[in-house]
Amino acid sequence: MEKELEHNERVLPEGEETLAETDDAPVTARTAVDTEPGTDDPIIAVADEEASIAEASTVEGETETDEQLQPEELERLIELRVADPGRPDLHWYVVHTLTGHEEKVKTSILKSIQDSDLQDCFEEVLVPTEEVTKTTKKGKKTSRKVFFPGYIMVRMVINEKTWSLVRGTPGVTGFVKTGTFPVPLSPEEVRITLDQIEGRKPRVEYVVDFEPGESVKITSGPFAGFTAVVEDVYPERQKIKVLVTVFGRATSAELELSEVDKTR
Repeated sequence: MEKELEHNERVLPEGEETLAETDDAPVTARTAVDTEPGTDDPIIAVADEEASIAEASTVEGETETDEQLQPEELERLIELRVADPGRPDLHWYVVHTLTGHEEKVKTSILKSIQDSDLQDCFEEVLVPTEEVTKTTKKGKKTSRKVFFPGYIMVRMVINEKTWSLVRGTPGVTGFVKTGTFPVPLSPEEVRITLDQIEGRKPRVEYVVDFEPGESVKITSGPFAGFTAVVEDVYPERQKIKVLVTVFGRATSAELELSEVDKTR
């Protein structure tokens, strides 16, 4: 296997990215990926046996129907996913994929596992996503977004057969590794990533889609319910300055993007 890994250590074709050139790597102390790019084959949809984060998009006002876990239950599940004492041979590895092909690669790996005799060597295939709130001209929208583009995480037992299964998947360009062998994530790295996925440390973004002179509706705060006119936009601070008329007098106010909405 080591000879095969060394054989795969060659330069990417022009136009392909390397780990060193990628700013979105989920770990910093990594050096290289084996680099033979895959090709796009038709993807066969399969159900993920583990309850991974589903792609979803929810317009403001809709309610979630999934049952919420208690904090202690969530903590226990996350700890088992970080390191299961009953399976010390399982570790999380980071796999480099073609950017934008993360879900396709995940589906292909799951299909390959299903068709092999290696099911006991794989526990989970995960595309790291987080919840993002965007404010656009159509209003506020909450969706899940890949926060490590070009990477997925696989919890697996590493050996020649499992390495070959993952490495041979279309769209995979290699494992994140040091030297010639894949290096697992540390428990702390896994815990930080899972916390972000589960929303315990959410990173909510607002797309600044307001322009000076535009009318907006104030949805919270002391001016809730009033209509205002945008005076200035501060993207770096995620705020806008508006002019709101109260009792016949124009008043200038600086508001968070979360406090305003598009007028219908």
